[in-house]
Amino acid sequence: MFADTSGWAAFADRREPGHARAVELVGAARAARTPIVTTSYVLAELPARLTRPIRMPKPAQVVFLETIRTAGWVEVVHIDPDLDADAWDLWEARPDKDWSLVGCASFVVMERRGLVEALPADHHFEQAGFVRLLR
Repeated sequence: MFADTSGWAAFADRREPGHARAVELVGAARAARTPIVTTSYVLAELPARLTRPIRMPKPAQVVFLETIRTAGWVEVVHIDPDLDADAWDLWEARPDKDWSLVGCASFVVMERRGLVEALPADHHFEQAGFVRLLR
């Protein structure tokens, strides 16, 4: 399973739509010892989402991000120049979609790794051909 910014936000905050489902899915992945894949771009974007609209205090953000970064049940894919270039190519090739560069990098990582299921709150993953687990 791939976790996007909105999926991590749903997991972090009980007020977020999909919180209970995100907790369930993350818990199931951990119990099955199936790593949750995310990217360095997602983690770079996440503090902005946690700050606003969620308004999570900075110390709590630090603990949450550090937990993700160091957890044995999370695999953080660092976006290297090749992945970055492919993400930019996808972003430019799809002017009909309002996908972000972070989203495009996520799609490239998922495709390269053969991942089908994603933990996002938005429909962009479905548009890109993946299964969205949060609704």
